[in-house]
Amino acid sequence: MATEVTCPMVGKIVKVDVKVGDKVAEDDQVAILEAMKMEMPIVAPAAGTVKEILVEAGQEVEADTVIATLE
Repeated sequence: MATEVTCPMVGKIVKVDVKVGDKVAEDDQVAILEAMKMEMPIVAPAAGTVKEILVEAGQEVEADTVIATLE
């Protein structure tokens, strides 16, 4: 079953730190979100392998947007 990595709030993706096929541990940084003039890490909610990345750097996102899925 796939695990979704989601954005905690509205903002802009500054950087994506993983690529498809990368293995991540729980709480590993997946991307950086800029919101309210601050940068905050978006972390993996569970360990897994990155199956797909749904955003790119510079993209505006809404709260709860799925940015990646883990398998």
